[in-house]
Amino acid sequence: MMRAVLRLRVLAWALLAPLALAACGTPRVLELNTSRSTDVAGKVEIFVATTREASAEPVYFSGERGPKLSFARLDFTVPRSHKPGELELPDSGPSDPAKHFTVTGVQRLDLAPILADVRREILRRPAAQRDVLVFVHGFNTNFADAAFRFAQIVHDSGFKGVPVLFTWPSRGQLLAYPYDRESAYYSRDFLERNLRAIARDLGATRMDILAHSMGTLLTLETLRQASIRGDGTFGGRLRDVMLAAPDVDLDVFRTQMAEIKRPVTVFVSADDRALDFSRRFAGDKTRLGAISAKDKDIIAELEKLGARIIDLSEVASGDSLNHSKFASSPKVVQMIGQRLQADGGISTAGPQLGDRLGDIAGGVVGTVGSTVGLVVTAPVTIISGGR
Repeated sequence: MMRAVLRLRVLAWALLAPLALAACGTPRVLELNTSRSTDVAGKVEIFVATTREASAEPVYFSGERGPKLSFARLDFTVPRSHKPGELELPDSGPSDPAKHFTVTGVQRLDLAPILADVRREILRRPAAQRDVLVFVHGFNTNFADAAFRFAQIVHDSGFKGVPVLFTWPSRGQLLAYPYDRESAYYSRDFLERNLRAIARDLGATRMDILAHSMGTLLTLETLRQASIRGDGTFGGRLRDVMLAAPDVDLDVFRTQMAEIKRPVTVFVSADDRALDFSRRFAGDKTRLGAISAKDKDIIAELEKLGARIIDLSEVASGDSLNHSKFASSPKVVQMIGQRLQADGGISTAGPQLGDRLGDIAGGVVGTVGSTVGLVVTAPVTIISGGR
């Protein structure tokens, strides 16, 4: 028995060693910096709902499972030197507001205060901006990493609504893949309750979901059970569902979509190294996020189920694993922002056949690339000559 366990550990480490090299270092925490700085490009406020267990500062929420939803509000500043697609953070120690994304406030809140705060933030915006963007992070992500990444996405996308981070109990450890996957399942009911509260109680006009990696499994499972309960649209408030680099078994995705019965937008990349290791770790089954426009039969089948596939295989990225192109490629994150600001969103309206991706992204991407608009259910390939 001990030899079998040892072999399993050796195999797991062999599969995930390249990921370890990309993720080494001390786990990040939210170190407050309340010093005032004028050398910032802007501020980002994020509301948090989490199934993580509460912890002491500066961790705030650990990788263990909490018995109920907990809530918080986070405030960040963005350095003036920030480049879209990058997440400037110190290698160690506190952030310098002139050089790094910096957390300037963390406030843990009970249910009633956070509902009041989010509702107030929504209603003080113009009617066209009363949107909520819910971000669900992926595997091997601690609380601080999820929060910083979402702050970067909100800033770079230019999102004008209210951002809500749903963070689930990932231990932020490479060999905790099975624990993280079970934590995703553990969090399904909590995410559904959170989405229903946003749709019903807060005065939001629309709600969009952006999920990454293993967070797409959690999101799909939540949408599946919501649909089975009879209200998969959350009172008609749910608009776009965007799945970035989904770490989901392709067979499982087919069964989920058969129940969800609504369009979803899927960002895939055939060169995603993290999903390659995930595939081998999870039984050598194809991961949804690792297909490409070359998989024509698979694409055609998924289109019939409501999946809009956007192939990022040839998009350059600052992410060495090619697993976070949706956020680390300035072209893609700004494209997402352009579509979030449109009335129809990615999957329900927008440019028609013949439009160029540069038009979709407001000139950010450039004029080379596919001539298939995002609204069309054919796969979109973004061709990029670099960042």
